[in-house]
Amino acid sequence: MNKREQNRFNKLYEQHLTELKLQGMAPKTISAYSRAVRRIADYFDCCPDRLTAAHLKRYFSALVDSHSWSTVKLDRCGLQFFYRHVLDKQWEWVEIFRPPKVHSLPDILTIEETWRLINTVRKLRYRVFFLTVYSMGLRLGEGLQLEVGDIDAARHRVHVRLGKGKKDRYAPLPEVTLQALRGYWRTHRHPRLLFPNQNGTPAQIRRAASFMDRGGVQLAIKAAVADCGIHRKISTHSLRHSYATHLLEAGVDLREIQRILGHADPKTTARYAHLTEVTQNHASAVIEQMLQGFTLRWEAQP
Repeated sequence: MNKREQNRFNKLYEQHLTELKLQGMAPKTISAYSRAVRRIADYFDCCPDRLTAAHLKRYFSALVDSHSWSTVKLDRCGLQFFYRHVLDKQWEWVEIFRPPKVHSLPDILTIEETWRLINTVRKLRYRVFFLTVYSMGLRLGEGLQLEVGDIDAARHRVHVRLGKGKKDRYAPLPEVTLQALRGYWRTHRHPRLLFPNQNGTPAQIRRAASFMDRGGVQLAIKAAVADCGIHRKISTHSLRHSYATHLLEAGVDLREIQRILGHADPKTTARYAHLTEVTQNHASAVIEQMLQGFTLRWEAQP
């Protein structure tokens, strides 16, 4: 785009970022919504404020051919926010495109496969991290952001702060996970973070301002899945799905699982109900039983 057009786009783009912050959007949402605006500006090589419904249909038709539906839906949400809050325009997005309704079930692991996968992980920090994420049903970001002060050892629970929807919750903390976290913390002794960034010398790690890299975590589980010969689509989030399924199979009530996982909508939790009949039970005792007899492989690799 020419200089004049670029200057106009830059001004609107900065306003878009400001509006996203003022609406209290999470950093990941800000990144996705702003990327949507940049992507359509690059596609048409112009500032997107004067695009018509016909332009948008053409754009999304091309996007469907090159990207996943999850990306398409994210871009729609990002552009809808841009038009509504920055340009003060309303679009009937259903008439522009209608994403298909997909009701897919996640791939999960058995308890035995879960233990094998965790102990196959090569580096100790990732091994402890995957145990932590699985044994408390955490999301990837929730596990990475855990702090020393979030651990309530006396009550055997962890304070999960600012989860999805910026909601706090408590998750039961099994004894085996508590001991693993204590042992791992002694390897770095960071005053605040449980999983600090590992770049640099031990002294630098102890002063790290950020937590462990997401990319490294994802590569670690990908390598472990390959080493275990598992041919399903398993990611870090699969450990959370497996945790919920294992609780359900053990007889924990769906409402209790919903509370532990921090699901706002019970329908989200109910998708695990296809596996087994649910009966009332005490979640903490079941979680301890699930982890009973598991020993974390402790030797570290450089």
